[in-house]
Amino acid sequence: MKKGIFTLAILSIIFALAACGKNTEEKTVTDQPDQAQTEQTKSEKAPADSLQLLENEKAGEYLSDPQGRALYYFKKDEAEKSNCSGDCLANWPAFTQEDFAVPEGFDKKDFDTITREDNGENQVTYKGFPLYYFAKDQQEGDVNGQGVKDAWFVVNSETDFE
Repeated sequence: MKKGIFTLAILSIIFALAACGKNTEEKTVTDQPDQAQTEQTKSEKAPADSLQLLENEKAGEYLSDPQGRALYYFKKDEAEKSNCSGDCLANWPAFTQEDFAVPEGFDKKDFDTITREDNGENQVTYKGFPLYYFAKDQQEGDVNGQGVKDAWFVVNSETDFE
């Protein structure tokens, strides 16, 4: 009986190590310079830099960054202008990623950047409205900012800024 459990434990360790080794090989291929990558590897790399469309019971479908952090808009912003600065910006950091793909249902042409008046940094916009994170969202899937002060909302393909 003990011999069988020992054998099973050894086999489990071997399979786990084999899985880790395979993952390392794939990462090595992905980390090669662009010239050395095949078209297949390039297409596999693109999703890592893509915005995602996730779903939550409370918020429905929403746009997130490549790490799964929800993106929000501020109802008091104006097209091409952020009205969130100082303490507001500390709680609602600007989304500033420069190069990304967009999920199905979104048009890349709807994304642009503005230069913030308070700090001169670029901030990504969707349909002209600045995008933010919420500081209290700690992990992928958190949407703790949804509906805060009836002014902060997640972004989805049907977001209407009117």
